[in-house]
Amino acid sequence: MRGPAEAPTVPLRRDPPRAGWPFRMVVGALVLAALIVGGTAFRVWQVARVDDRRPSDALVVLGAAQYDGEPSSIFSWRLRHAQVLYEDGVAPLIVTTGGGQTGDAYTEAEAGRMYLIERGVPAEDVIAVAEGFDTLGSLAAVADLPEAEGWDSVLLVSDPWHSLRARVMARDEGLAAWVSPTRSGPVVQTRETQVRYILRETAALLFYRLTNASIGTQTSNAPSAGTQTVDMPSFGLG
Repeated sequence: MRGPAEAPTVPLRRDPPRAGWPFRMVVGALVLAALIVGGTAFRVWQVARVDDRRPSDALVVLGAAQYDGEPSSIFSWRLRHAQVLYEDGVAPLIVTTGGGQTGDAYTEAEAGRMYLIERGVPAEDVIAVAEGFDTLGSLAAVADLPEAEGWDSVLLVSDPWHSLRARVMARDEGLAAWVSPTRSGPVVQTRETQVRYILRETAALLFYRLTNASIGTQTSNAPSAGTQTVDMPSFGLG
């Protein structure tokens, strides 16, 4: 006699191993970091597209390199934009900023002031604040002027990609600040250059948010007293 047929054996299903909590934490941290970096880069790009020109008490031109009293191409385009705003009646004064390196005959602020005067801006309407070797140091020096001069607001003039960081720093220094970026010059000529500047400004702004210190990329390389900075590669962009 044949016995009853045996039921076929069905192998047990095993659920795939679940990732442990350390792995999930690492993945979550990476996703959060990507969102923060991406969101900051988007804000840098977004604010760069906005021109907040409005009646102000002074135009503050953020310094850049100068060579024996001659502003660099980047600096000269900022100064020209400030002159246009001045001639359009946006503000009655222009403030040039930026210190200098050891041995320089001129500071960035002095070079900027001379440039504007040579282009026809009355000397009494241009103030040179020759302190600071980066954005934070320059704005800290400018922050003393509103109370002394009776100003209520300033309009910052810089490059598009620098607009957000400059505005954040200025407001942290107590300035009622807005930004009108230049639309001409080497920083806006190619998409490659624009991407490099956006990446640099994203890193610089995140560093500032974390430390309240400035990455020394913006002007000359000689630090002024009381200003905390950290050097950062400039991607060959000056």
